[in-house]
Formats: sequence, C-alpha cells, structure tokens
Amino acid sequence: MDKYDITLIVNGRSSTVSVEPRKLLVDVLREDLGLKGTHIGCEHGVCGTCTVLLKGRSIRSCITFAVQADGAEIRTVEGLANGADLHPLQDEFWTKQGLQCGYCTPGMLMRACEIIEQNPDPSPEQVREGIASNLCRCTGYQFIIEAVCAAAGRMRGEEQRPDQATMPTEAKA
Repeated sequence: MDKYDITLIVNGRSSTVSVEPRKLLVDVLREDLGLKGTHIGCEHGVCGTCTVLLKGRSIRSCITFAVQADGAEIRTVEGLANGADLHPLQDEFWTKQGLQCGYCTPGMLMRACEIIEQNPDPSPEQVREGIASNLCRCTGYQFIIEAVCAAAGRMRGEEQRPDQATMPTEAKA
C-alpha cells in the first residue's frame, strides 16, 4: 500500500511522518510520535479516551485518519503541562479526585480544555453536558465537574483559598 508523508504540528512541534492512508491518528500519535498519553478505548469513537484537540476542537483520534490531520495543529494531554508545572485542569483533577483508574483522564482533560476555552466560566451543568460525550466508569463525574469548574476559576485568575481547595464538597455547604 502507498504511503504518504504528512506533517502534524503536535503540541507546538512539527513532525513529518510517512503513513498509509488508513492509519488512524491515535496510532500515529502513540506509535510514530511516542505520545502514549492518548489512550485507545473502544476504537469506535464512543468512549472518548482518545480525545485530542484538532485545530482547537475535540475529536476522536481513534476514528480520524492521520491523513485528515495533515498540516493541522493537534494538542494532546502531553501538551497541557508547562514542563514540571501541571496545567490547572491536571492539578484540579488531582486535588478534587477527578481521576481514579485514570484511563479516561487524558480524553476527559482534553474535552474539559475545549469546554473552558469556549466558555471560561462554565456552570456545573454546562460542564456536565460538555463532558457527557466522554465515558468514565469510576468517578461518577461529580469530582470531574468540580475539578473543571475549579480549574476554570483558576484560569480566570480567581485563586481558591487553600483551605477550600481540599475540602470535601459537603463541608463547603
């Protein structure tokens, strides 16, 4: 089968890879570029573990051909942190216990990133609706919603008081 050279700008770095037309973006990210943070779940575009941002929009990389992304900017979970400094979403997922087994976390983080970029001050209901496309078997979503709302506040410059950042939800009422 013929191969095509494509250029992907992943997390700000340009890479040229040679791919067969049927090769999926998730496989290029993981196998060719060594970015293992994007997980493979259902391989049908249903679960959202493979979610990345393509031109700023969340897509399922398990049902997107790599050739469709030629020349495009792609952001993966590896592109969130600034060196050793976690992105506010990553930090709040940790602080608010928005992750348990961690399998859905990369896709959930990328979807949450898009939600906040589209609406810097989302309500819990808007977050719940926004992440509904990504499945999580462990957390029950509440802690994820709290983490996304807290991260949005931090990203707007509204730092939480340290004593509230780790307080259980019930104690804040």
